[in-house]
Formats: sequence, C-alpha cells, structure tokens
Amino acid sequence: MKRLVPLALVLLVAATGCGSPQATPAAGKDTPAPAGPAATPAPKVIKVGFIAPLTGDVMTFGESAKKGTELALEQAGYKAGDYKIELLVGDDRNDATEGINVATKMVSQQGAKAIIGALTSKVAIPIGEYANAQKVVQISGTSTAAKLTVDDKGVRKPFIFRACFIDPFQGKVAAKFAAETLKVKSAAVLYDKGNDYTVGLAENFKSSFQAAGGKVVAEATYSDKDADFSAILTKIAEAKPDFLYLPDYYQKVSLIGKQAKTRGLNVPMMGGDGWDSSDLDYATMAGGYFTNHYSSADPRPEVQKLVKDFQAKYSAAPDALAVLFYDSTNILLESIRQANSDDPDKIRAAMQGLKDFPTVSGKVTFDKDGNPVKSAVILQVQADKTQKYIQTIQP
Repeated sequence: MKRLVPLALVLLVAATGCGSPQATPAAGKDTPAPAGPAATPAPKVIKVGFIAPLTGDVMTFGESAKKGTELALEQAGYKAGDYKIELLVGDDRNDATEGINVATKMVSQQGAKAIIGALTSKVAIPIGEYANAQKVVQISGTSTAAKLTVDDKGVRKPFIFRACFIDPFQGKVAAKFAAETLKVKSAAVLYDKGNDYTVGLAENFKSSFQAAGGKVVAEATYSDKDADFSAILTKIAEAKPDFLYLPDYYQKVSLIGKQAKTRGLNVPMMGGDGWDSSDLDYATMAGGYFTNHYSSADPRPEVQKLVKDFQAKYSAAPDALAVLFYDSTNILLESIRQANSDDPDKIRAAMQGLKDFPTVSGKVTFDKDGNPVKSAVILQVQADKTQKYIQTIQP
C-alpha cells in the first residue's frame, strides 16, 4: 500500500529545500559572503587651540582661564554637536612673540580651526591679526582693547570675537562711578604707555571724567620694566588729586599702590579688571575699586550654578577670568553646533549671528565689530581678600 505524505510536510520541504541536493548552493566566487557587523564611522574631530599665560608675570590669570575652559568642555563632554573637541593647550607667557609662535604651530602644523584666547590684549591682538589672515576663528575671553576686533582704521576683522566688554566702556564706567558715586572733583592717572590695555582704559577714563566736569590734575606713564615709581608718585602727590586711576594688572598695581601710600597718597584708587587676582596685595589695596565682568554675589541661576560647579571641582569660587573663558568656550561650542561644520567661515557666521545667547556674564549678542553688549560691575577690595559688590552699571 502506498504511504501518503501529509500535505503540510510537502509544503514545508518545498519551501525550505530540506532533503534536496539543490537546496544549498555551492560556495564560489559569485556567492556573497555572510554580512558582518556594520563598521562604526570614525568620529568627527575639530581641533581647538587654547592660548594663555600659564607661566610668567600674570600666570594666575592663565590658570583661571584654563580652569574655566576645561570645565566648560568637561560639562559638554568634549563635544559640540557631532564633533569631538580636541583641545590644544599653549603657553604664551604674556609675550606677543611667543603667542604668535604658539598660534602658528597650532594652526599650520596641528590643524586648529579655532582659538580660545589669548588673554591679555598685547598678546591677543597680534594673534588675532594672524588668525584673521589665516581665516581661523578666534574668541578671547578677556582682551578688552578695541583693536582686537578692528584694525587701526576701524575695519572689522571678521574672524575675531571677544566675550568681554571693551576698554572704552570700562574707562567710561570708572569715570562715571568716580564723578557720580564717589563725588570726586580731581583725579590723577598713572598707566603703562606700552600696553594697549592700560592706554585704552586711561584715555577713555580721562575723556569721560573731564566730560563729567572732573579735572585731571596729574598724568604720568611708565614702562613694563619699571619698579621704582618714587619720582612719579611724588609729583602726583604734589598735585593733591582726590582720586588715582591705576589701570594695570595686579602685580604692578600692588607695587605702585604700596609705594603711593608710603608717599602720603592716601586717596581712593581705582582700576580695571586687571586687578582681579588672588595675588593682588589686598592689604595694600583695601578700599580700592575696580570694574569687572561679574560678581559671584549675583543671584542669577547661571551665576550660582557655575559658582557651585567650580567650587566643587577646584575648591574655590571662579574669578572673572575663569568666568569669561568658560563663557568663551561655550560660545564657540554653540557656534560649532549651529554651523554643524569644522569650516571656520561657517563657525564665524554662526557666532556673529548669535542672539541673546545665555552666558554666566550675561546674554550675548555680538555687535557689528564682534563685541558683546554687556553691563559692568563695580567691586571694592576688602582687607580679608574678598571683593564687595558695589553696583552694576549698564551700557
């Protein structure tokens, strides 16, 4: 009797080729290899340079700036959109020639597409001229000299930006505070004639103070290498000013301040953001005032979050240098995200187009010259090495 095979089994054999010698094709050159796991695409990388004085006369500035930049990158996971950030760190030693050398190596040899820094105007300006010529984006956290983003004729350097207010504004703020809040009628001005930063502050303070009805009764200059100011200070003391404007960095300010007091020049002193350092001689400069970019006492959530995060990582509150480089780094990261490219021209365009971008030092919208429109705060030096918030002055 013929055995019947169930229909379901017949269909299964037909579908699978089970038991048929033709079911499995012979391996050969025309047979595709079994598919393996998909290859992981290489991450997109953009190299970013960081340039600041990590050694030399203002190394505490550089240390603060580096901490601010590193914290911003760490919080972003060293990423900006689809791009992984590779940070190149360079020490300019607060020397313009060294700064150019570092920037040239980063751009021409290491392939940096953007630079965060430099810190002081005398270094940031020549680096900016180089970066702009190479069409590489530069954003400085703290270079306040007007010539950073424009040339001597006032023509915009399109690849150059800053996160801080500029010297003309800082000088005007100091003059307004001296005339309207301190009610002083006369002032002396003492500054480094070879430093764009101090010259800019001094010139704008003088013109604004005089416009407010004040009188500049003494003016003197010195060079970076000077250490004995006795002759200059004696002449200033003879002019009997009500106020001394001293726009320089903390080391020079501490030295001049001490010599001024030994010559009986016990008048209110004021300077710019260059005073903001833990190495300022607080005992000598106690009672003095300076313009700055932020105060840790500001209750805004952005400020208090950074203060908390910075304190947790570094066991200290951030100074203005740390804040401005933190802000600069985040501005650059946001510009890379929006550009979705490592093309410096696209990053530049995205940065120029930022509107009310929130930063710790205030919302940022860049003007036509690459400068943010921001307010300034007045702080007073305290003998216990703290800074007392006095007031905020709007642009």
